[in-house]
Amino acid sequence: MPKTTAKKTSAPKKTTTKTATPKAAPKKATKAPKAIKAVKESKVVAAEKAPVKAAPREKLGNYFYASGKRKTSVASVRMFSDGKGIVTVNERTFENYFPVSTDQDKILSPLRVTNHLKSFDITVKVHGGGIHSQAEAIRHGISKALLAVDAATRSILKPLGFLTRDSRIKERKKYGLKRARRAPQWQKR
Repeated sequence: MPKTTAKKTSAPKKTTTKTATPKAAPKKATKAPKAIKAVKESKVVAAEKAPVKAAPREKLGNYFYASGKRKTSVASVRMFSDGKGIVTVNERTFENYFPVSTDQDKILSPLRVTNHLKSFDITVKVHGGGIHSQAEAIRHGISKALLAVDAATRSILKPLGFLTRDSRIKERKKYGLKRARRAPQWQKR
């Protein structure tokens, strides 16, 4: 039997012609109300009149750096040698930033134990967590910086737990649960 081939016929293509649509005239810039202009100008004037925060004075001499952590708090500690025992936290005085005496004692405890209470000036930048967590992060940073100064202090600081990083942080929330492990309340009906 002879093979018959059917020729496919395609539908005629539609041709469309695009007509040029007139472009809209550009919008005129509307003038801002006088009140908005006044606010913008006052912000500019206020920014110019605001006192520029002076950069902290650079301390001369060596410093020992360490970072301390606890939970989500991170403290960057610089210990300057030949100091007078001045501690500044986030460019504020030590007593001002930590008004609670127990937090102040936590921070100074590694210096007190190693007899370096008046040997160093310490500057700290700390962020994250709460006040008590930040105090323990600073204590951890100071302890690590003391190790950089003198490796023999390890035998004093390690048994007290000052070199151990407290890594307890909040567990992440899981899908299908209310919190990390809290399941939705069971409902009978």
